[in-house]
Amino acid sequence: METKRRKIIIMGAAGRDFHNFNTYYKNNEMYEVVAFTATQIPDIVDRKYPAELSGTLYPNGIPIYDESELTELIKNHDVDEIVFSYSDVSHEYVMHKASLVNACGAAFTLLGTKGTMIKSTKPLISVCAVRTGSGKSQTSRKIVQILQNAGKKVVAIRHPMPYGDLAKQAVQRFADYSDLDLHETTIEEREEYEPYIDRGLVIYSGVDYEAILREAEKEADVILWDGGNNDFSFYKPDLQIVVVDPHRVGHELRYHPGETTLNLADVVVVNKIATADYKNVMQLEENIRMVNPNATIVEASSPIFVDKPELVKGKRVLVIEDGPTLTHGEMKYGAGVVAARRYGAKELVDPRPYLVGSMKETFENYPDIGTLLPAMGYFDQQLKDLEDTINNTDCDVVVSATPIDITRLVKVDKPIIRVKYELEEIGYPKLVDILKEKGFF
Repeated sequence: METKRRKIIIMGAAGRDFHNFNTYYKNNEMYEVVAFTATQIPDIVDRKYPAELSGTLYPNGIPIYDESELTELIKNHDVDEIVFSYSDVSHEYVMHKASLVNACGAAFTLLGTKGTMIKSTKPLISVCAVRTGSGKSQTSRKIVQILQNAGKKVVAIRHPMPYGDLAKQAVQRFADYSDLDLHETTIEEREEYEPYIDRGLVIYSGVDYEAILREAEKEADVILWDGGNNDFSFYKPDLQIVVVDPHRVGHELRYHPGETTLNLADVVVVNKIATADYKNVMQLEENIRMVNPNATIVEASSPIFVDKPELVKGKRVLVIEDGPTLTHGEMKYGAGVVAARRYGAKELVDPRPYLVGSMKETFENYPDIGTLLPAMGYFDQQLKDLEDTINNTDCDVVVSATPIDITRLVKVDKPIIRVKYELEEIGYPKLVDILKEKGFF
């Protein structure tokens, strides 16, 4: 008698969902994945996970629907189980989804590390964070610098952000600025890839993370997993480094799967301590020890570097920060605000009266952003709306703290001052000592 396949829907946001499918469900004859649902990412729905990536069990690919259709999909397809597969959401949010799913009659599942982490043939370090905007990127850059100084060739692999043609984006390699145009990258993608290209490094991303890893291994001594949101690594690490943020103390215990990454950590980097209330730093470190008493704690800050700071003093300033940090990362300010205030801005100009098109929608979806402008550019029209909003805003100068050179993408009729930031450990232990002790050089 033929066993009935268990019907599955994977809830996602064009990242962990596809990876969970590829590693756990793709060739698993016990399950039938009837659909993906998508949220957080514009223009991802009404598409298919392509047949080229779906395997022999899914010759027609798998449809992607908006998450708002979840209850109808459960009913119409007699679905047995929902697999929750996206990140940077509160525990309460996850359980609200679980309650809805259970009320519809389906089971609610969170996949763990055992069935989803791929083993590398090369030494592998993962850098993750408990929340978006904690300082993972500068921590990754610091580790790369240490390994390069030790004579190691490092290749980075970034958590996925595939918003275009998924089949074409299965394996993406970025080594030159022309690769950013070739793969039609969004602002969010460029924010992650450009800093590596600036340093003459290679970074991979895409959809098929088994294939990506095998390509990266061909040209690396050490693989660096540069994690996204607060997700845990797609690969089995030899060293797990997790970054936490004292400006959002308590979030490390209340967000999914950030608390999972904290439990997994070998090393926890407490970032931004120079700009945080030290009582919050102490509370954060107490929380770390409660969850993961064996983790090594590294205290650090992220000092900022500004080109032409003299142009800020006494001026009316529009501050642009990186988009995900302000939206689902829920930060109220970032390095741009710190820089504007430090160098004597007369006023932070509110962009809300000047918003155009999709930028209005962003503020409607995230009303607590406040007197800042998130760098949004998931599609061409949104990029044009960002450009028009900047040019419409009545200000003297723009302070841009997004990691990319935004003038590569938009034409702005005002002076733009870039803010950069790097990781600087305070006291001991230092990352160089930890990497050496663990045998990476």
